[in-house]
Amino acid sequence: CWDGPDDELRRTDTTQPAILATSMACLAVLQSRGVTPRLVAGLSLGEYTALVCAGAIRYEDALVVVRRRGAFMQEAATGRRTAMAAILGLDAPAVRRICGAAAARGVVEPSNFNSPGQIVIAGDEDAVQEGIRLAREAGARAVQLPVSAPFHTSLMRPAARRLSEVLMGLTINPPTIPVVSNVTAQPVRGPDDIRRLLVEQVASPVRWDESVRAMADAGITTFVEVGPGTALSGLIRKTVPPARVLHVEDPVSLQEAFAGLKVSPSDVAERDVGHVVPAPKGAGDGSA
Repeated sequence: CWDGPDDELRRTDTTQPAILATSMACLAVLQSRGVTPRLVAGLSLGEYTALVCAGAIRYEDALVVVRRRGAFMQEAATGRRTAMAAILGLDAPAVRRICGAAAARGVVEPSNFNSPGQIVIAGDEDAVQEGIRLAREAGARAVQLPVSAPFHTSLMRPAARRLSEVLMGLTINPPTIPVVSNVTAQPVRGPDDIRRLLVEQVASPVRWDESVRAMADAGITTFVEVGPGTALSGLIRKTVPPARVLHVEDPVSLQEAFAGLKVSPSDVAERDVGHVVPAPKGAGDGSA
């Protein structure tokens, strides 16, 4: 997870278990100090860490599933020139119109609704490049992302079908903590719902901004991002500016998080805390 090489870590089938392991290590430290969230959510791959945190999936099982999920997603993009890009400064209807106009060049779809004014598009490279051009023409910033597949688009349906077969054999328990789904931006209802939504998530856009608002509407006032990076912290601040946002990725940030909460670790469980878990690097801007 820490030493690379970078080209290997960028591969989805390697990145996904590495991020899960790192996030779970951070989460274990929080749990050992008495931190229990009222709600959990994770962006894309991070949803698996959220489900493990909620007791719905065993950690050992999640490692196996995300490794295969990563391989399926990587293989779904093999042999096809694809791309992802972050569009900054346009709302969802405008981005959908741009994707519709660019679709003459191939598949291009919104894949991540990250925060107000930050939406990721993905699909065939020529179509994404046309989307970038049209977004810039409309006055937005558009940045191509260094990721290896068009995650959360219809091009991932072959991966979703293969993942469905894997999840059929997975033991899933009712979550002990509400888990907000990427697909619906609402808490999952039970094991069958979790299984269905994990399959749909692979080829559906991530509704992260709505998920964050749903957590805030449920009374969450403090968000703790668990795992490498702080991409989600920035997205949360843009989506619910009044919220307190902390992150834990190493010993220094752990101590800063406790200091930021201004309570002893044993008291944290009684506060309105939500955990959020990142996807691989680049995917706060949009990856799997």
